[in-house]
Amino acid sequence: ESRERVRAAIKNCGFELPPRAVVVNLAPADIRKVGNQLDLAIALAYLTALGVLPPEALERRIVCGELGLDGAVRPIRGGLAIADLGRRLGIRELLLPDANAGEAASLGSIAPRGTIAGPGVLAVIPLASLGEAVEHLVGARTLAPVAPRPAAQPGPEGAPDLAEVRGQDAAKRALEIAAAGGHNLLFIGPPGCGKTMLARRLPGLLPPLSLGEAIEVTKIRSLVADEPPAGLVRERPFRSPHHTVSTAGMVGGGSLPRPGEASLAHCGVLFLDELPEFQRSTLEALRQPLEEGRVVVVRARARQRFPARFALLAAMNPCPCGHLGDPRHECDCPPGAVLRYRSRISGPLLDRIDLHVEVPALSLAELKGPPGEPTAAVAERVRAARERQERRLAGDLTLPVNGAITDALSRRHCPLEPPAQKLIDAAFERLGLSARALTRILKVARTVADLAGSERIRAPHAAEAIQYRALDRRTPG
Repeated sequence: ESRERVRAAIKNCGFELPPRAVVVNLAPADIRKVGNQLDLAIALAYLTALGVLPPEALERRIVCGELGLDGAVRPIRGGLAIADLGRRLGIRELLLPDANAGEAASLGSIAPRGTIAGPGVLAVIPLASLGEAVEHLVGARTLAPVAPRPAAQPGPEGAPDLAEVRGQDAAKRALEIAAAGGHNLLFIGPPGCGKTMLARRLPGLLPPLSLGEAIEVTKIRSLVADEPPAGLVRERPFRSPHHTVSTAGMVGGGSLPRPGEASLAHCGVLFLDELPEFQRSTLEALRQPLEEGRVVVVRARARQRFPARFALLAAMNPCPCGHLGDPRHECDCPPGAVLRYRSRISGPLLDRIDLHVEVPALSLAELKGPPGEPTAAVAERVRAARERQERRLAGDLTLPVNGAITDALSRRHCPLEPPAQKLIDAAFERLGLSARALTRILKVARTVADLAGSERIRAPHAAEAIQYRALDRRTPG
């Protein structure tokens, strides 16, 4: 319907339309054109063909926007991604709808010399109507570029504090290790024990987004958000999809592929509550992003690659009724029900989760106990551990965290003292661990050592890492 929309917009802005037919060539033809981004560019190209605009007026400019019937320029999706492309191509000006100008101009904060339209800096021109665009391009009215605003740093206001969670010291310790090393974590415990409360406090333990990460997160948000972001997103995402989510909703897809929950959690946390209730095919689709940090969606007419580097945090009950091992409630699950319940999660997926932690029900005394460490204190230890990892791994990994260490790098970066080696060898034999699970234990032990400030992995570090494989240590009854 863009043909009639563009014609109406041009006519309602006071320009004459010739009676003859007009052909618009959107080459290359093998790329399907969808969305609303092309309306404004088509209208300006059409006015150039009519002689209203000189051809040189469009040189080194990118124009994007949807047109209303009255000629108003309406917002589009992906404004920041378009601006980043224009900056890399050396485009001098980007003409965008008013609503998209803020997110696009945020790239100016990282440009040389901090000027708005200097060399290497993309000037973002906000537009309200087609008439404004024409006046700016012919020089009748010069529209000022949007000045880049400094990105606001995420503040502690409103963020949930770890001190609010009573008891659960072991689970809090596992959360700290997961944040420090970029590890995936699974909580196993009865309903109401605090699994979700703990999960929502993980983003506060992670370091702030770097500038590059903030740009990636904002690009993804811009593609799917109902309203364009006002600027760079500086808070780490926390996504918690319902267990009825489809595979396409989780990892992306559709006839025209769009990012899914895994990509929306990029550089943040993907929390899957009631893990066994998710469709098995949906969970298995997470195996590629957990290993590679990206999702590749292939369709007959499109092939898209979306970033999906996230910390997976999952929670589940120990059995279908939720009371297995709870001293205050008797489990009434029939024989074999627990095994069937846990078998909904495949072994290969469990192998990719570094820490399996049991979260017991709290007693009344624990609920009334004193508050624990605040988020800020734990986050400081996480920051120090990450700095050690960055110094050690910067030359080998793009993402210098222990959770990203490959099998080939584990021997070099996870040196074991002889007692620790003996302990891990014994655990491998007694628990029947897979090779992947063994590597996960080594990486978790490396993080425990980093939190302790140790260059080598000692026996206590290895022992703590082994105890975080709850589903390997216990056979359901």
